[in-house]
Amino acid sequence: MATTVSDRPGYGQLLRTPGAWTFLLPGFAARQPFAMLTIGIVLLVQHTTGSYGSAGAVAAVSGVSMALFAPQSGKLADRFGQRAVLLPGVLLHAVSVSALTVLALADAPLWALFAAAVPTGASIPQVGPMVRARWAAMLGATPDRPASPLMSTAAAFESVTDEFTFVLGPVIATALCTGVHPAAGLVTEAALTLVGGLLFAAQRATQPAPRPAATAAEPHASALSVPGVRVLIVAFLGIGAVFGGMQVSLTAFSEEIGHPGVNGVLYGIFAAGNMLAGIACGAIAWKSGPRRRLIVGYAALTLTASGLWAVHSVPLLAGLGLLVGLCIAPALISGYTLVDSLVPATARTEAFTWLTGAVALGQAAAVTAAGQLADAHGASTGFLVPLAGTALALVTLLALRSRLAPPSAGRTVARGIGHREPVTVD
Repeated sequence: MATTVSDRPGYGQLLRTPGAWTFLLPGFAARQPFAMLTIGIVLLVQHTTGSYGSAGAVAAVSGVSMALFAPQSGKLADRFGQRAVLLPGVLLHAVSVSALTVLALADAPLWALFAAAVPTGASIPQVGPMVRARWAAMLGATPDRPASPLMSTAAAFESVTDEFTFVLGPVIATALCTGVHPAAGLVTEAALTLVGGLLFAAQRATQPAPRPAATAAEPHASALSVPGVRVLIVAFLGIGAVFGGMQVSLTAFSEEIGHPGVNGVLYGIFAAGNMLAGIACGAIAWKSGPRRRLIVGYAALTLTASGLWAVHSVPLLAGLGLLVGLCIAPALISGYTLVDSLVPATARTEAFTWLTGAVALGQAAAVTAAGQLADAHGASTGFLVPLAGTALALVTLLALRSRLAPPSAGRTVARGIGHREPVTVD
């Protein structure tokens, strides 16, 4: 159920929020490389080894490493401030990507590539969660004020921004790797991360205040102690399976038909669907709550992903990929919107990084599985991975949907953390 955009503030008012542009522009530059890393690794390692399985495995190691370290980065950002985490992080990432690139071009053994992929993934700057935390600090509920109606618009805007990077990133990385040099994608990724990350870290005025010590009124607890966050992690693992499965399978499909350049176009269409859906979600004043929208959107995502493996032509695959992309944004936006009502401010950046890490972990598993299937049985079998990931996550969502309901006023959750006020979720 939805009403028109006139019923609530929209993107125009959101972007007029004082101070917003100071972190949005450098934040966009800093998060762009995130969409380039996996495909850059896959294309470079596949070029040097000739194996999608090996390429997917190296990309998976970086994804698993990110998933494990991202929440720790979020905890540190909540405690010490975003700048303190970003500055060493972007420097380490640039060095790590450079080392991985040199090793791949030198035909180093696979174990050496795995070793270099660990710090590469661990040091990925969590700019997206940090931007979301800045919006939450500016617009979210506090003891002195209710949450702004712009909060859900901000969640939609961030999804659109993420997906715009996933439209541009893979296309840019593919064009650089196929048209300039197989390593050009990763070199550009490292440079953008370094420059964009340093510019974003310089925006001190809008970063959430560090919370170095717990208070009696609001003791610190891990976001993972909130049951709803654990359910959302499973859902975001499934979304990661779609991203990873699509990246590898579309690459393998394009190689299989003898037109490798079409890979970036197909993935761009898929990501464009996600971006368009995100724009629509932010322009609509929904009457149904985010929990219901998450479940409905996830069911649609599972249904559309179920047909990918059976499609063997470029136009049909582009069309179905667009539909899959259209179904991702509602699930992502609803999940991120639920975080504000489930998680206290002391653990919000950590919660966002758990979800981002879950996407990376799901993507890593999917890249590995899809790469092995594509090597052994052809590109079409790789598309079974998005179906399996979303189906398992949907079952979990349906079984545990009650845990996504925010607590009522005064109820104590997450090791003593009380939440603010009742929030409509259905």
